[in-house]
Amino acid sequence: MPDNNQKRTFLWGNDRRFNAYSNYFRRKYGARVQKVSIDAGFTCPNRDGTKGSGGCTYCNNDAFNPSYCIPEKTVAKQIEEGIDFHKWRYSEAVSYLAYFQAFSNTYAPLGTLKKLYYEALDHHGVIGLIIGTRPDCIDDEKLDFLKELSSRYYIAVEYGIESCYNRTLQRINRGHTFEDAVEAVEKTAELGLNTGAHFIFGLPGESRLEMLDQAAVISALPLTTVKFHQLQIIKGTAMEKEYQMNPSDFELFSWDEYLMFIISFLERLNPDLVVERFTGEAPPGFLTGAGWGKKRTDQIVGLVEKKMEELDTWQGRLFKGQ
Repeated sequence: MPDNNQKRTFLWGNDRRFNAYSNYFRRKYGARVQKVSIDAGFTCPNRDGTKGSGGCTYCNNDAFNPSYCIPEKTVAKQIEEGIDFHKWRYSEAVSYLAYFQAFSNTYAPLGTLKKLYYEALDHHGVIGLIIGTRPDCIDDEKLDFLKELSSRYYIAVEYGIESCYNRTLQRINRGHTFEDAVEAVEKTAELGLNTGAHFIFGLPGESRLEMLDQAAVISALPLTTVKFHQLQIIKGTAMEKEYQMNPSDFELFSWDEYLMFIISFLERLNPDLVVERFTGEAPPGFLTGAGWGKKRTDQIVGLVEKKMEELDTWQGRLFKGQ
């Protein structure tokens, strides 16, 4: 067994077993930086009829939107309430990132985006933006504007990619291909913008091996940050109906299974990629089934790190490079 009393320093400059998002900002700014979510009232092209209707089959934004995120409120009001919401838990945070989270937050004319983004950036304590969007909702004009903003603020564009397999993207009604995602990521990164991506493990029709094989594909993308979630079947979604009809098509993870899977995935992941999170958390009332009981995100992170220490492994241990 390894001697865990002998701490080692990994490529990201500390002894944590993965390249953690919170440490990334501490290195960058010398203190904790807290995200504050915003629902600015956007929609998506696979919801409004442009590419389809109904949205992604797994999606119910109410399952992850904080209670203060109501699009009828101004951006400034949501930031104020979001800061108050987080103060009790993250009292050491002195700077904030306005996180445009719900739906596709570049899916509007540039003039509309400028008004909303500047309203967020004008708030005292906000040092930048994280903009969640889709690969097919970005263009050169918007990227050039974000590039200009990045000379004064922290700017990150976070793309929902979800899977590297086009058959999966079609099945979950994404309305874009993986090639679209690669193009958007490469264009964004070429401008020097912080570029993030979101993926889901357990989507229907994908085997565990196929999920694991995505580590090499993701590692080759010019990303700054990555975010991974286990699939959760959310009540009231199209996927809930699909799951009820064809449960054998889904490789849902038990907690013990996911613990070992995510460690195996992290071992194969490029150590330069900053990992924002590797699980998702929805309120129990939204879930079909028992989920993982009462485990909260912070507790899960601790359990993963403890297991990685027991196994003496770390992010990128099996990464083969480019």
